[in-house]
Amino acid sequence: MTSYADDPRFPGPDPYAPLKDLPSFDLHSDDLQNGGTFAEQHLGGNDVSPHLAWSGLPEGTKSIAVTCFDPDAPTGAGFWHWAVLNIPASVTELATGAGGESVDGVDGAVSLVGDSGTRGYYGPQPPEGHGPHRYLFAVHAVDVEELDVPADATPTVLGFNLYFHSIGRAILWGWHENP
Repeated sequence: MTSYADDPRFPGPDPYAPLKDLPSFDLHSDDLQNGGTFAEQHLGGNDVSPHLAWSGLPEGTKSIAVTCFDPDAPTGAGFWHWAVLNIPASVTELATGAGGESVDGVDGAVSLVGDSGTRGYYGPQPPEGHGPHRYLFAVHAVDVEELDVPADATPTVLGFNLYFHSIGRAILWGWHENP
C-alpha cells in the first residue's frame, strides 16, 4: 500500500515532512483501515470520531495528543478536523464517538475548536468536485503531563507546541471524496 505521503491521488503536501523525525509506535482503529475510506457515521454531518488505539509508546511518554488534519483542503493551510491534548499516558485508546466537546471517558483531556468552528471531531466533508482528500489521524507521545495550551487556542498552536514536546508519533489515515 502507498503511504499517505506518496499517493499521487492527493494534491496536498505531507504536513509532517518539515517536522523532526520521531519514532513511531503501533496505532490501529476498529473503524478505519489505514489508507481506507470512511464509514458514513464518521463523515461530516454525522461527526462520530473513529476508534483509535495505540501501544508501544516511547519511554518518557507522559501524555498523549491526538489530531486529525486534511492537507488537501483548498485553503493553502489545510484544515484541522480534530485536536485533543493532555490525554493521560495511561490511556491506550479512544472509543468510537469519544471525540465530542469533551473527550468521553478521559479526565483532563482538552478538546480544541477546529477549523469547522466546533469543539470536537468534525468528520470528512471535502468540497464537492474537489477530488479525494486525506485525513491524517496522528497520535503524539508527549514528554510532559500537560501542555501549556489554552482551551481557546487553535490546533495550529497545539501543533507548534507538539513540535517541541513530541517524542513519538504514529499516523493512521483514511480518505474521502465528494464527487
